[in-house]
Amino acid sequence: MQVWWARLEDARTGLRALLDPVERVRYESTVDPAGRGRFLVGCALSRLALGELLGLPPADVPLRRVCPRCGGPHGKVHLALPPDGPAGIPAGTRPAYDRSVTFSVTHSGALVGVAVCRGGEVGLDVEESHADMDVDSAARVALSDAELAALYARPAAERQPAFLRTWTRKEAVLKALGVGLGVPLRELEVSGPEQPPAVLAWPARLATRPHTTSMADMVVDGTHPAAVAVALAGAGAGDGDGDGQGEAGGVRVTVRDGSGTLAAYDG
Repeated sequence: MQVWWARLEDARTGLRALLDPVERVRYESTVDPAGRGRFLVGCALSRLALGELLGLPPADVPLRRVCPRCGGPHGKVHLALPPDGPAGIPAGTRPAYDRSVTFSVTHSGALVGVAVCRGGEVGLDVEESHADMDVDSAARVALSDAELAALYARPAAERQPAFLRTWTRKEAVLKALGVGLGVPLRELEVSGPEQPPAVLAWPARLATRPHTTSMADMVVDGTHPAAVAVALAGAGAGDGDGDGQGEAGGVRVTVRDGSGTLAAYDG
């Protein structure tokens, strides 16, 4: 697995060549400059990372977004490889795409990340830490009773980093399973911040789904917590593991320089 990190400041005009027509409309209609920049960086970095893995020119990597509610082009992004292999190559000689490849995009503040994985559904989350965060309000929504008790047993100065470590693990798992925040976060319980990342209790909605989920923790720029999770079809839910040291499901997480990759792209 590879995880690429970039920043809002990496957004530049030349990257717009990597947007498809639908993305270009969304980019141009986004009023908030920061939101527009994060969208551009996320799209460009996804195509560059996936293109390298799939052996495709980055502009040819097909990304699609379909809202499950209205069918509009603003749902979760996914890789939409055509069934017959690359176009323009005679049938029977076309190389097969690696259809086990999945990816996940995350952003928080000025940070943008893309995780690319083979053989499992991947979820990535990062959170910028900042002094004015209301940890108490967020914790009441996101933490189980046991997690809340453990959080408030800590000195006040340790609560924000502990909460963010827990939050990133939960978000990464739910992204990997494709359910997002539609599942009550309080019903998903994970191991303590100092322990290897693992799921301890599943929400009722997910408890019978056959999957194995593994996680790894990361820190971006030495300050901001991040987590990546991989969900595999397999044994019953709750078989999660992970050692928190750059391993997820036996696959080493390689951190890549997304900022450098974006800077090197000349369109």
